[in-house]
Amino acid sequence: MLTHRILEDRGIVIVEPQSALTAEDFQGLEMSVDAYLQKNPWIHGLMIYTKEFPGWENWDGFASHFKFVKNHHEEIEKVALVTDAKIASIGEKIAKHFVSAEMKHFSFSEYEDALAWL
Repeated sequence: MLTHRILEDRGIVIVEPQSALTAEDFQGLEMSVDAYLQKNPWIHGLMIYTKEFPGWENWDGFASHFKFVKNHHEEIEKVALVTDAKIASIGEKIAKHFVSAEMKHFSFSEYEDALAWL
């Protein structure tokens, strides 16, 4: 399950993975983000906020995640990875080769710092 909200006044999307990610999670996120982008030229920041990364439910969840990234990475200025998951530092290094957004890792307890950075 992936919950999300958009702080429209700040142009920030906050996503909170809570269990294994599914294709439906990304369909819902994409609908919200696309609706926001119809009224705004870009997203100032995307925060991924989770204590531990829950992974994907199946291949469709994984593929939908990367489709979302492929379709939206040029419209996002910054990405804050707010997590204590060990995969975050590796993910940050790999993602820098595929996305145009500036990325920064914060520990899970640094939510407010990450929000201020975005």
